[in-house]
Amino acid sequence: MRTGRMTRSVPEAVERRLTSEPLAAYLATSVDDRPHVAPLWYQYDDGVVELTTKGRKLDNIRDNPNVSLAVQKASAGIPEWMVTLLGTATVVDDEAEEKRVRREINRKYGVDPDAYPENTLVTVSVGSASLTEY
Repeated sequence: MRTGRMTRSVPEAVERRLTSEPLAAYLATSVDDRPHVAPLWYQYDDGVVELTTKGRKLDNIRDNPNVSLAVQKASAGIPEWMVTLLGTATVVDDEAEEKRVRREINRKYGVDPDAYPENTLVTVSVGSASLTEY
C-alpha cells in the first residue's frame, strides 16, 4: 500500500471500516451523465483506494475521473454500517505497480494472487468520506 499520505478527509472511524474485512465496494462512475455502478474488490490506505478493473468502468474513469464508492456491512440483509467516498480516480499505466496491487487485493479476498491479470490499476484519491451506522 501507499504510505506517507496524510488525509484528514477520511475520519479514523471510516478508515477502520474500510480496512476491517474483505467487503465489496460499489464503484459509481458516469457515462453520458448517467450513473454506472458495479461491485469490485479494493484496498484502502491513508486516503487512497486502490482497485483493478477493466471494461465499462475503466472506460468511464478515463472519460470522467469523478467517482464514488460505497462499502456496506450487513448481516442477513440488515445493514450495520455504510461508508461513502467521493474522489478522483487515476488510471495507473504501470505494469509492476498493477501486479503488486492486484496480488495484494487478490490475497485479501482469498483468491489466487495472479488471478485477473487483464485488469488495470486505478487509484482513487478520496476527497470526502462519510459513515452511516444503523
